[in-house]
Amino acid sequence: MRITTSVIDTAARITPHGKIDHATLPAAAAALPHQVTHLTWDLHDARFTDAAGLHLLADPKDPDHLPPRQTTVIGLTAQAQQLLSLAAEMFPAVDFAHLLQDAPDESAV
Repeated sequence: MRITTSVIDTAARITPHGKIDHATLPAAAAALPHQVTHLTWDLHDARFTDAAGLHLLADPKDPDHLPPRQTTVIGLTAQAQQLLSLAAEMFPAVDFAHLLQDAPDESAV
């Protein structure tokens, strides 16, 4: 998997290309500059994701990072949306549900 990252001021966009699985899990968000407060995961080119994709989206709460990073997901495939919905049900404390609320409905486009 290849990753494209762009940072402009306090906003970053990370775009994984290919499949996201445990064999290709990157540490992309951890490498972002500390001033990034808005993170967008653009998954339009992620053909497949397993639980590793959930690890990417679960931005760990870093007590040294104030304010907390706002995370948005765009470009969800049907498979990724189904995985995220299931994770939101199974792990409500992680709050995957807010990512589904923020994600535009790709089937309506």
